[in-house]
Amino acid sequence: MYGDFFMSEKFIVEPCGPLRGTLNVCGAKNAVLPVLAAALLTEKPCTLQNVPLLSDVEAMCVLIESLGARVSCENNTFVIDASGADSLDASYELVGKLRASFLIMGPLLARFGRAKVPLPGGCAIGSRPVDLHLKGFAALGAKIDHAHGFVNVTARRLKGAKIYLDFPSVGATENIMMAAALANGQTILENCASEPEIVDLANFLNSIGGKIRGAGTDTIKIDGVVSLDAKDIKHSIIPDRIEAGTFMIAAAISRGDITLSNVLADHVKPVTAKLKEVNVLVEEHENGVRVFCDDSSEIIAADLKTLPYPGFPTDMQAQFMALMSTARGTSVITETVFENRFMQVGELKRMGAEIKIESRSAIVEGVERLTGTQVAASDLRAGAALVLAALRADGLSEITGVHHIDRGYANLDMRLNKLGASIKRADME
Repeated sequence: MYGDFFMSEKFIVEPCGPLRGTLNVCGAKNAVLPVLAAALLTEKPCTLQNVPLLSDVEAMCVLIESLGARVSCENNTFVIDASGADSLDASYELVGKLRASFLIMGPLLARFGRAKVPLPGGCAIGSRPVDLHLKGFAALGAKIDHAHGFVNVTARRLKGAKIYLDFPSVGATENIMMAAALANGQTILENCASEPEIVDLANFLNSIGGKIRGAGTDTIKIDGVVSLDAKDIKHSIIPDRIEAGTFMIAAAISRGDITLSNVLADHVKPVTAKLKEVNVLVEEHENGVRVFCDDSSEIIAADLKTLPYPGFPTDMQAQFMALMSTARGTSVITETVFENRFMQVGELKRMGAEIKIESRSAIVEGVERLTGTQVAASDLRAGAALVLAALRADGLSEITGVHHIDRGYANLDMRLNKLGASIKRADME
């Protein structure tokens, strides 16, 4: 679709002044991936709009095509036709490329009564077990077998049940919700995730004939239907709150002035609140935000703790750490969601940041200036943090592992360049 998205490339980042300009935020990566999986639930073609052109999206499309679905795209509009889906065994090679691949299990189980899926891949940011997904499927009446790295689930027809999640897992909430959409009877899912991406998935499921209430709260009720066969299915993916937050921090770390459109202000409230706390100015507009710094002010340190939505998102922790590395004072950043999500720390320290890790907290002593050097992106959000840090660094920076960044940001280099950055993409030598 978009070429070899695992090509070995690097970013060469030159120092820049304040970033200035306007930018349109893309559709949400974490919303489109479950919606693509959910398209397997219906035989009717599904038109998806505002789809971000990301390597993770391509990987998911290749995966569902391998199951017999057809995918066509024109710009940011995709059409998914799963009427010919006939394979219920997912390829290890394809599933290993992204964590969200496990989301095909719920739709396949609900529609066909069986699915065989390898344990998934994705960023190495900590343990993200699929136990809660399987617990939900078992509660719905599925039989579950593990063998040779694969999970095999079977059920003649799923039956509605009351399910309490031990942790409000986004993936488990989505997978169980999709499976329950075709179950016999009502499913009540308690202590579930309430992220905006959950609401977007529920809206899509309802658009194809589902009966789901309560998405966005900690209790979702799903009344199972016999089939999902609505006609003229069209759904627009919500804006990406993590991409928006990343560009908001780009404005702050460069001490610039950026206006973002296609942003839902409610979805970025935690980032907005924290930016205001560190002395960054944020104006909320209709369908957008403006983030800018006063010439006479300076960024000040603030503490941060990641939490499930509506708390501060774990997907923004690394980017905020890059900002705090340039702030006045000491910050304490605590990660409560993933135990291995300080992968960016070693690389930021190579750039001159002063950071000390104590258990699940990072103590960040702000420095006046970072220094450009060679660093490596170990995962998606760590890579974004390194790009942000390089914008503020003295001297040239080289960032390898760009394929991680491409998983969640469409043309990040070119879009930052439009705002005044100087980033060149180059092949690894």
